[in-house]
Amino acid sequence: MPVPVTRHPPLVSRHLRFATTVFRSCNLHLATPATLTLHRLHCYTERKTKRKRKAMVEVGTRIKVAIADNQPLYRKGIRSTLTQLPDVEICGEFSSDEELRANLANLQPDVLLLDTDLSSNHSTETARAVKQQMPTVSVVLMTPNPNDDELFDAIRSRASGYLKRDVSLDELVSTIRKAAAGQHPINETLLAQPQAAKHVLEKFQDLSWGKGVESFVSPLTPRETEILSYMAQGYFNKQIAVKLSISEQTIKNHITSILRKLDANARTEAVITALKRGLITLSK
Repeated sequence: MPVPVTRHPPLVSRHLRFATTVFRSCNLHLATPATLTLHRLHCYTERKTKRKRKAMVEVGTRIKVAIADNQPLYRKGIRSTLTQLPDVEICGEFSSDEELRANLANLQPDVLLLDTDLSSNHSTETARAVKQQMPTVSVVLMTPNPNDDELFDAIRSRASGYLKRDVSLDELVSTIRKAAAGQHPINETLLAQPQAAKHVLEKFQDLSWGKGVESFVSPLTPRETEILSYMAQGYFNKQIAVKLSISEQTIKNHITSILRKLDANARTEAVITALKRGLITLSK
């Protein structure tokens, strides 16, 4: 069955209405309404696949958290705060990018809190490298100065979260728990910032129109490519089934195959991967 559209609080609803206006004024023909695309691409990333899905933390199991930050006092503050929680343990700390890359695999954390200023190279590249080496680790980027370009890079690096360094304790703990459970709270960040969402979607459109697209032979069948294109436009499974005159179960089977072939955990990641590789495009 299709995932129902969530009823948003008044403030979020205003954000979404504003995003719709912005998308239309910029001729971003993603879907009608445009916020449906935003909702589908960046909200429903908790969908499981039969082949690969990060296992949720079992009841009674403590979440192993590693901290990578070049400021000792900040690490100490995070450590002293998180160690008071009954379901969290600090399994390691790193003060440099080199130290992190050399030792992280030995710790096998569930969540990595990664400072964006950890090294001279941008830490989204470090996040990407961590995800390639250890796909089951959920990376939460901690930044002193959030910005749209960095948010875009964080999404491309497959980070699970993107937080300001002075985030509240409640939000930090909530993000850690969601990330450990295989969720992507970074999507909540995106939905709450329509201007940032507009910027991110425009940059992914640039990829789909050939700017920086990786050369890649498509592993998808023509039918799978067609379905993925509808997914990128924000269509629900039932709507795609009507468009193609096939059953909704057949659509679900195709989507499972798409996720497997693109090595994606969820619809969002599949669409982003396909855009980046030039497998699909969005109408300009």
